Amino acid sequence: MNPHLVAIFGGAVSGAEAAFQLALRGIRSVVFEQNALPYGKIEDGLPKWHARLRDKEEGNINEKLSNPLVTFVPKVRLGQEIDFQDITTNWGFSAVFLATGAWRDRPLPVEGVDEYIGKGLYYQNPFINWYNHFHEPGFSGEQMEVSEGALIIGGGLASIDVAKALMMETVEKALAKRGIKVNMFDLERSIVKVLEANGLSLDDLGVKPCSLVYRRRVKDMPLFPGDTDTPEQIAKAETVREKVLMNAQSKFLFNMLPCHVPVGKIVENGQLAGLILRETKVENGRVVELPGTDKEFRSPLVISSIGSIPELIPGIPMKGQTFEVENDECCRLKGYENVFALGNAVTGRGNIKESMEHGRSISESIAEHYLVDAEGSVSGHFREKEAVVSAHITSLLNRLESLTPPTPERVDSIFQKIKSLQVQVGYSGQYHEWIKAHLPVRLEELVEGH
Repeated sequence: MNPHLVAIFGGAVSGAEAAFQLALRGIRSVVFEQNALPYGKIEDGLPKWHARLRDKEEGNINEKLSNPLVTFVPKVRLGQEIDFQDITTNWGFSAVFLATGAWRDRPLPVEGVDEYIGKGLYYQNPFINWYNHFHEPGFSGEQMEVSEGALIIGGGLASIDVAKALMMETVEKALAKRGIKVNMFDLERSIVKVLEANGLSLDDLGVKPCSLVYRRRVKDMPLFPGDTDTPEQIAKAETVREKVLMNAQSKFLFNMLPCHVPVGKIVENGQLAGLILRETKVENGRVVELPGTDKEFRSPLVISSIGSIPELIPGIPMKGQTFEVENDECCRLKGYENVFALGNAVTGRGNIKESMEHGRSISESIAEHYLVDAEGSVSGHFREKEAVVSAHITSLLNRLESLTPPTPERVDSIFQKIKSLQVQVGYSGQYHEWIKAHLPVRLEELVEGH
């Protein structure tokens, strides 16, 4: 057996793939996961209407993490249950891989606005986490209230998902008041079609749509990360972006407010009651704010969806909002010979697809396919980009071979510590039994006829 032993923090897309690639080469790894389940944003960030895709991708992770050469340690967070300096200096692993992802929302750039989190302001990551799980019997997580006429600050596919979730929740409640029972899966196909089937409109229901606010033009939205090196490519990208948005609006009836940025807040009775928005224009590729154009946009709810960044972990050097790494192909953490970053910890992006591709652009064909088959495009993207992760692991293995593996005595010491951590959280070492016991109740299990 290969004498090296690698610690991996994060069991989702990047971490599971890293463990799998190491196992293929006969190298043991220990995967430390902060949650009970290792699925990351597939479970808590991919909206729950993607049920089949979620189950498929979680099955892929299960297959990788249940490999005999992979040891799973749930409910252990780096920087809390395990100290970063301790594990890199004292434990004795050959190497440490950081695949902790990007879970922290980029702060909304309005002075003092975070004082109103939970008081008219939500951030995207906790909001979608709540949305994915609030239906569960006995749900004990943070409760959130959905309001009509919400403002969403963003511009990417994740912000469109927030708009869809808001519109489906408000329409479902309005229909229920009329005695019309529908569920999320009905509405996700198209709110418009559900309303038409019942001879209704948003006006009839008295539902005020939410509005997505973006600082640039619609054709600039980050919905198509293909090549834009030539005028022809730029024109094609702009057309696809406009089509993606138009398709979403036509089904889910949210409003779009381009070329505006938030510059202030409206507070009433201790609650955030809206934002002051300023008009912008795009000049030579840059956003230019237009003085004298400030307007009040009142709303009972603001959701910020402007991107995700890695959480701060004591001891890990940062450069801006991402982990600071050396300028080599291995993404080696600055100041460390055997600590390496993977996925969103480096890119600072919370998009699941980009975790697999490690910051590279998805193909134009997949981006265009999103117009007609979002689940197929994401699933295809996972498969396409696994080769990129494999290539990155190969470069890491070249570095690993120059490092000193732990002695058999040190390996025994490491696994004694691991066993203690597993016992503390009630993990017996039976991976599939643990997953089955901790998998939440799915909405489709509660919906009749689905």
